[in-house]
Amino acid sequence: MHFPPLSPHLGSSTRTIPSTRSPLSIQTLVLATAFLAAIAWLVPPSLIRPNTVHAETDYPLGPDSKEHDGIPKGTLTHHTWTDSKVFPGTSRHYSVYVPAQTENADTKSEAAPYALMVFQDGHSYLAEKGDFRVPTVFDNLIAAGEMPPTIAVLIDPGFTSELPEKRGWKPRPENRAVEYDTVSGDYAEFLINEILPSIENQYSITQNPELRAIGGSSSGGICAFSVAWFRPDSFRKVLSNIGSFTDIRGGHNYPPMIRKADPKPIRVFLQDGSGDLDNRYGNWPLANQQMAKALAFQDYDYKFVYGDGGHNGKHGGSVFPDALRWLWRDWKQEQR
Repeated sequence: MHFPPLSPHLGSSTRTIPSTRSPLSIQTLVLATAFLAAIAWLVPPSLIRPNTVHAETDYPLGPDSKEHDGIPKGTLTHHTWTDSKVFPGTSRHYSVYVPAQTENADTKSEAAPYALMVFQDGHSYLAEKGDFRVPTVFDNLIAAGEMPPTIAVLIDPGFTSELPEKRGWKPRPENRAVEYDTVSGDYAEFLINEILPSIENQYSITQNPELRAIGGSSSGGICAFSVAWFRPDSFRKVLSNIGSFTDIRGGHNYPPMIRKADPKPIRVFLQDGSGDLDNRYGNWPLANQQMAKALAFQDYDYKFVYGDGGHNGKHGGSVFPDALRWLWRDWKQEQR
């Protein structure tokens, strides 16, 4: 899964520098090419290109991301939202996953209200052959008792133009940066007061903030953090993959904000890679390291997984089941 470019004008810039060297002879070029080709067979690619990610070998999906016989499968329904007061004039798709299992797999205890987890850019977390595969991973971990029976709300960013029938990155949702990258509580208000009430009318969902999580990638990652930061009374678990804690709409201010504010009762999982973006908005690897250092300074309950991946979901998808295990590790105590 590749996330959309931040701007059509972003990208690497190049300039041509006139050569001051004499032309090499054809014989010299042939010999040099042959020598380099021979070396390439002997040196591991990781040493030649240390920031190159070979996703299928470096970050494979594990068994938790694959369907298994005998595992109860949850249901998935698809919806649209076209009447937002917080983001007027927008429309969007969203989906709701409801687990098949409603009780503790270990103790067979009486069914409690569902836990909740919200995902931004919801379509990218749904794909059966994508990087994250939320329904399959949730089915497996819930059946194993490694996370609570959890309803997932997978919501896309808003369109200000006509809502396309097919979900995805094309056409690009025009209101994504406003909703996701703005450092404010607006998106939290949108979720809590607009989207979630209609779902809570159909299902018994806990109001315990310790059992309510939110996650996303790129701008969806900083959005997830913003929701918990501004509304820890409603969400206290955060999953951020390749989070855009950069100066798109003020996100670079979060590390100093974390350092200066009293600690909030939230748990944060961060993932990024050394091959992530570096452009006019900032450096993503550095921004995520700054976030991790700020959280450590204030003694937050956090985990930072850092690899060599780029701005995509390969690494995040590979560690997704373990990230959920870490976030939900004490859910049985929190449920009491």
